[in-house]
Amino acid sequence: MSEASRKYVLSKKPSKITLVSAGGTVLAAAAAFGTVALWPATPSARPGLGAQVGASANSALLEAIPPASPGKAGSAPVPGFDFDQQMQRSQVLATELSDARLAAAQRQAAARAAAAAAAAQQQAAQQQANQQPTSVPAVSPGSAQQIAMQMLGSYGWSSSQFTCLNSLWNEESGWNVTASNPSSGAYGIPQALPGSKMASAGPDWETDATTQITWGLDYIRSTYGSPCAAWDHEEADGWY
Repeated sequence: MSEASRKYVLSKKPSKITLVSAGGTVLAAAAAFGTVALWPATPSARPGLGAQVGASANSALLEAIPPASPGKAGSAPVPGFDFDQQMQRSQVLATELSDARLAAAQRQAAARAAAAAAAAQQQAAQQQANQQPTSVPAVSPGSAQQIAMQMLGSYGWSSSQFTCLNSLWNEESGWNVTASNPSSGAYGIPQALPGSKMASAGPDWETDATTQITWGLDYIRSTYGSPCAAWDHEEADGWY
């Protein structure tokens, strides 16, 4: 072996070093890109190591070391390998990967924002729909009067009582299901005060003529005994 072949140095920082002693010489084999460096060992620092490894091991390891490039004594690059070019490629790939991850995160954030906006819009539409006034079925005063007339017998009253009932509720509401007194808050055909009292006759008390008439007739029977007695009170006091 020539002296030049023992002076290879690492062109880049090795990632792994394996130390082998052969004939008083310490070989450092770096696993980074196939480069190998060789340093002579000081006998006083490593006494007796040369005697432990045969000359055959030294020869085999030295044969694996590639010859130095002409004019570049001390370097042992891997043929066809450009470290700087590979580093540049690695940096480009790392940048592309970072950009791809950022773009994916931005797409996910945009999708979440769009979903949240759609949910908020749907919720607002639902709230607006809930706030819409309840549609009131068209119940004419004549239809309401017919319903009341048919119900009088179930309360034990004759049809003659309808004349008084008709006068009473004409005065109070005009037989209008949605009639509302802005001063007192009385509501519906019988002008219940408050209107929610009629819920005892049915949950549709705000819009259903039968429910309102049922509650009104019950009230008249329990308070005055008959529609004519309630009408007498209305004429005398202006309310019943």
